[in-house]
Amino acid sequence: MRQLSFIILLILPIVALAQSVNAPLNDDYYHIIDRYEIESGKIYPGFFSAWKPYRRSHIANFVDSLRPSQQNWSAADQFNLHYLASDNWEWIDSVNNTSRRPFLKHFYRVESDLFHADTKDFDLHINPVLYVGIGRETANDEKTFINTRGVEVRGMIDRKVGFYTFIGENQIIYPEYVRKKITGEIVVPHEGFWKDFKDNGVDFFTARGYISFEATDHINLQFGHDRFKVGNGYRSLILSDYAPAYLFLKAQTQVWKLNYTNLFTEMTADVFGNSGGLIDSDGYPKKYMALHHLSLNIGKKLNVGVFESVIYSNADSLGNGNIELKYLNPIIFYRAIEQQNGSSDNVLLGADFKWIAARKLSFYGQLVLDEFLLDNIKAGDGWWANKYALQLGAKYVDALGIDNLDLQLEGNLSRPYTYSHGDPYNSYSHYRQPLAHPLGANFKELVAIARYQPVGKLRLTGKLMYAKYGADTTGVNYGGNILLSNRTREKDFGNEIGQGVNSDLFFADLTVSYQWKHNFFIDLRHMYRQVKSEVPVAGQKTNYTSIALRWNIPQRLSEF
Repeated sequence: MRQLSFIILLILPIVALAQSVNAPLNDDYYHIIDRYEIESGKIYPGFFSAWKPYRRSHIANFVDSLRPSQQNWSAADQFNLHYLASDNWEWIDSVNNTSRRPFLKHFYRVESDLFHADTKDFDLHINPVLYVGIGRETANDEKTFINTRGVEVRGMIDRKVGFYTFIGENQIIYPEYVRKKITGEIVVPHEGFWKDFKDNGVDFFTARGYISFEATDHINLQFGHDRFKVGNGYRSLILSDYAPAYLFLKAQTQVWKLNYTNLFTEMTADVFGNSGGLIDSDGYPKKYMALHHLSLNIGKKLNVGVFESVIYSNADSLGNGNIELKYLNPIIFYRAIEQQNGSSDNVLLGADFKWIAARKLSFYGQLVLDEFLLDNIKAGDGWWANKYALQLGAKYVDALGIDNLDLQLEGNLSRPYTYSHGDPYNSYSHYRQPLAHPLGANFKELVAIARYQPVGKLRLTGKLMYAKYGADTTGVNYGGNILLSNRTREKDFGNEIGQGVNSDLFFADLTVSYQWKHNFFIDLRHMYRQVKSEVPVAGQKTNYTSIALRWNIPQRLSEF
């Protein structure tokens, strides 16, 4: 990655404008923002919700545009708008978030930050991170536990260079179904390197950080270690935040009605370990991804986007690979370059859309094409290389005339062998975890979510998920595990979604969350999960109840 670092050094001297870091990914936080755009019945000019995380300055501008004093907002809406303004107060002059009783005069002078400095040349925000909780699986009387401690720091220097860092130390005992996944796949969902903790827990360190700066009035550059999400759905079939953070260079150009994002990354192709944790080595094999996404606002209600990505490793017998400089071209068609290289890499392309059909109602979707031939699709012969994924969804806010009741319905599917490749190192994955949907491929899924906020500090969230998928058997690749080489596929024709070991997954979750202080939450949660399989030993049932305290960190979810 030395070439990429050299490019960064060349770019840095051109920084000249005030800029902003991102608001960390958090489904609950981002839902609050998105619901107000849907409620308005039109797309906010210059706001592109398909690419997350959002920059804090953009969130602040959006909140300012809502002009709460001129709207008939509910009490919960007024609370939310003040919360968003307070959380991004460095970009909003009118917000009043001064603490009534600062702690020891220097701490919590504003309600959102433990400590801050705000001068002409330097802006700094420091906040503690805490996540402690206990739970019990009622079906088998197993106890669970989470203990996360850390710190989050963000700021600006000379109003030109922004910085963000998050570090956290974690010890967790997960519910049994997650522990089985860790044992079987030797990775902790959403995380990187780990080791065992006590008899059945895991211990790992989380770190994210980047710098951000403006190259011009319309081009923002970021370089560091983090993750992103593309799309307006609960799931993403293009790029999700399921896998752990990775090294990246992101260039985002926003001009006129266009938002064009280039993402260049270095990722981990494979890891080594056992049920006791990952094993240190001379270095895990590397691979690289280049992705570009072009989004266009058409009129006041429709946004459409197209994307293309390529995964490549060029790994030798020792697992060492090099970055392909051709893919650093920000305005090239990756598929053309990939063909010139001998079609050795994994290219995906597709589209997404968001349509705000009316006030309070929006529709969205994604289409991902891995490989396909139109003649084979017309023939309906189940050719293995007709690989695609599809998403359709709808959001309805203030549903049925009830303030702050928001409903969402979403369907996802993925054909067998989608996201996989002949070279396992070129699969659409990072750290042995999918970069898109956590189920990988060979599935159909339905997601229903209801969110209700009866008062400002109290939120109730209910989720129902049903998925039908085909599992692999020992030594047989039916197309669900994207880490397997698709050269080991079971058959060339007659492939259909759900082939293999017929499995049904039902997931239900109810969370009651109370925000006691700014970004300090008390969560009471009950989750039910059941897997029915035609192979009885693969079936699972989980009843899980937990209570947790969270401070400046989103919920840790294992929804697969």
